[in-house]
Amino acid sequence: MFARLAAFLLLSTCAFAAAPAGVPRELARERAAEISNLRYQVSFALAPHAATTAGHEELSFTLKAAQAVLLDYRDGTVQRMTVNGSEVAPTPDNGHLQLPADKLRAGANTLTFDFTSAIAPAGKPITRYEDKDDGSEYIYTLFVPMDASMAFPCFDQPDLKGRFQLEITAPEDWTIISNTDPKDAVPAANNRRRTAFAETRPISTYLFAFAAGPFRKLDRPGVLGLPGLYVRKSKWERAQSEAPEVQQIAKQGIAYLSTYFAQPFPFSKYDMVLIPGFPYGGMEHAGATFLREESVLFRTAPTHNDLLGRDLLVLHELTHQWFGDLTTMRWFDDLWLKEGFAQYMAYQALDALKPREHIWMRFYESIKPAAYEIDSTQGTTPIYQDIPNLKDAKSAYGAIVYSKAPGVLKQLAYVLGPEHFRDGLRLYLKEHLYGNAEWSDLVHAFERVSGQKLDHWADMWIRHRGMPQVDVSWSCTEGRVSRLSLAQQDVLGEGNLWPIATQVLLSYGNAGPGIRFRASFATATANFSQAVGKPCPQFVFANDQDYAYGRFLLDASSRVEVVRQLGDVHDVFLRALLWGSLWESVRVAEMEPRRFVGLAKLLLPGERDELLLRSTAAHTLTTLHRYVSSETRSQFVPSFEKMANDHMLHSTQKDLRILWFRTLRAVAETATGRGYLKDLLSGKLSVPGVELRQLDRWNLVTALIALSDPQADSVFHAEQQRDRTGDGLKYAYVAAAARPDGKTKQKYFDDYLHDASRPEDWVAESLDAFNYWNQSQLTEPYLKPALQALPQIKRERKIFFLVDWLDAFIGGQQSAASQAQVHDFLRTADLDRDLRLKILQAVDELDRTVKIRQKFPQ
Repeated sequence: MFARLAAFLLLSTCAFAAAPAGVPRELARERAAEISNLRYQVSFALAPHAATTAGHEELSFTLKAAQAVLLDYRDGTVQRMTVNGSEVAPTPDNGHLQLPADKLRAGANTLTFDFTSAIAPAGKPITRYEDKDDGSEYIYTLFVPMDASMAFPCFDQPDLKGRFQLEITAPEDWTIISNTDPKDAVPAANNRRRTAFAETRPISTYLFAFAAGPFRKLDRPGVLGLPGLYVRKSKWERAQSEAPEVQQIAKQGIAYLSTYFAQPFPFSKYDMVLIPGFPYGGMEHAGATFLREESVLFRTAPTHNDLLGRDLLVLHELTHQWFGDLTTMRWFDDLWLKEGFAQYMAYQALDALKPREHIWMRFYESIKPAAYEIDSTQGTTPIYQDIPNLKDAKSAYGAIVYSKAPGVLKQLAYVLGPEHFRDGLRLYLKEHLYGNAEWSDLVHAFERVSGQKLDHWADMWIRHRGMPQVDVSWSCTEGRVSRLSLAQQDVLGEGNLWPIATQVLLSYGNAGPGIRFRASFATATANFSQAVGKPCPQFVFANDQDYAYGRFLLDASSRVEVVRQLGDVHDVFLRALLWGSLWESVRVAEMEPRRFVGLAKLLLPGERDELLLRSTAAHTLTTLHRYVSSETRSQFVPSFEKMANDHMLHSTQKDLRILWFRTLRAVAETATGRGYLKDLLSGKLSVPGVELRQLDRWNLVTALIALSDPQADSVFHAEQQRDRTGDGLKYAYVAAAARPDGKTKQKYFDDYLHDASRPEDWVAESLDAFNYWNQSQLTEPYLKPALQALPQIKRERKIFFLVDWLDAFIGGQQSAASQAQVHDFLRTADLDRDLRLKILQAVDELDRTVKIRQKFPQ
């Protein structure tokens, strides 16, 4: 241990070795072994419109032996530093401060700092938001994964948990929300107030947070036990109608999860703060979750499933209070331990709280597709991702941890059974209260409560990338099944074999109830005698109820039968699974895309399930815009425009009318279709029982601009006059990015890379408009510059922005020439592993588009 430590921690008292960039795993391990009992007392002075904040900090910790230590702090400046009462000249070194061995001692140590850190609209962990509606200013922090050290000196790694005491001095009309409740608030000079907060329980640095500004709390007099909900003052009236459901689902979630985990809520209070322009759906700071305002206060007319999606967001972030905050992964290679479980448990909780809502069908529709798309690319990774340095931790975020991990956990729950699964989680949390854990700790907890060995299961599903494709083969003799086998193959061609547990359906259509049986295997092929002798089915589906994870295609005869009778499948979950399997057949170039569109044209008018209508319409639009020729698209689009308009006006369900409105906006292309959009904006046409909201209208404007409608400019300017809100300014910026001219594209691209004052959410939301589906020739010149900008994007932007950037610029292309350009860049550019994998993920859809078009030119 100590030999390895020399390069990082045990530095000589007279000369320091060069400090490493970021926080390497080895440095983190050795610091965690040597340092304990961390306490932070941190104060910030916040002033309106200031580009910096002055801070003071007292940091105490216990050190096993007197030795030099590296503390993390970058991007700011330290004016004064003391170590155990002795003033020491601050020595910045590659994002660290050097603490000399001759000033530190075995046992208790106390450091103080006076420092200055940055505040900015984008690119900094202390972010300023200016409310264009009333001129108010809001400041919030976002430290995940290792940006606390850009705000104050700290040991910025998840397994050095500390107790935090925060003090904020800010204008007296501002409200401050943090991890704990305020314990004191006293007047300060110049109409300011100093607010001190109670000490936290032990938490990681990335979970420490505050939000400041003229927030207002939404109260419900007479209703006890509700979590706090804060909103900026300009949205307080609007939030009155939304707050009760948000607070109620959080209250119910706390009760359910406390019982399920057999652990009471682990922190002293729970607040939710709505942050405008927040870069994620939410962030689970201990005791104070920040939620993206737009994800709670909808800017478009919401459907019932949109409201359920909001419930899931609230429950996801709430689950983190146990999985992530109470018990935290030791290192970000185990990010899935918090994100995968929060995602899975959000669905588990909502299914218990709202059992009539087909929640597991929603899980399939909303979670699985993103996982399958990534896991079939050469850029995919294992769920457990090797992160040698925390500066690369952003690379761990994506569909693998948010979608594959919960999908695999659903299979594990099927393997273990619900009680063993629950008891394993309880044991895991109990043994790591306010501590850190690794994936092996969780697996061992499951093994202990279930008596099952899971080492092979965990090795294949957690440490190996990719997924199986499961094919079914069956035959009948004299009306009875004579043989049924399942075969698996690695979709990446790497030869892996996974332990699979699934449920197989023998379907008899309307002739009688289906026969289901459990099938488990870990070999390349397996025969299942359970099916032999059963009546010959009309079709076989090998992942009934979606228990397993993988690509499950229909065999040729089953696919023919499913296409024939899909409209008569009354089980909505099964109908969704079959549509999904057909869609996968399109994506692997087995099913002609024109045939899929034709089937959608036939069946969508009769679809009454909102979620299934949404997903199938989205797949149809992808097929029209990417996979079929322009000639084929022109044959289908007029009928889809008419279909969407008719059902928008006449569907008996409000939710379906909203979905058909959205479909009309997305499919409209002809003069007739664009006329519908303009009539909706002018009021000549309306959606019965639905008031179009702000973003609904701007989405219509964006489409008209992108489609070069002759009246697009006048419509745009009229909407600008109509909507003078702060959000309206953002949506106008987004809409204008769709203008199909080179000058506009050049202006926006320069803005993306060089205007640091542009809020990141403005840029992120405009990327798809810039790369509108019909403008690939216009945006193709920006493909290579977008790729060349990746190091800057990774360095300056928040976690998910890099993937959004690649999906927009690569996903906006459809040609073999663009495909060649991306692969040439991959061959010649000097890229780190993370960027290379992200490009490979993004280019997969372009590769598929080219392959499908070549195989099915019509």
